[in-house]
Amino acid sequence: MRVNVDRDRCCSSGMCVTNVPEVFDQDEDDSLVRLRQTTFRPDQFDDLRLAAQLCPGGAITVVEEAPAAAE
Repeated sequence: MRVNVDRDRCCSSGMCVTNVPEVFDQDEDDSLVRLRQTTFRPDQFDDLRLAAQLCPGGAITVVEEAPAAAE
């Protein structure tokens, strides 16, 4: 899973931080979203999807990655 944040779309609502504080933070200078980590555990996937759905500015995008093909 990959998570992208678009700071240009962020409206500083803080919903992401409220829902997944270990992954998202708000910049101290402009209150815009920033990622605290770039790799994610499977137990975080549902929370990350929810944060993307709840983001009022649509600033968070979750990209589901296909499992690697067996050789």
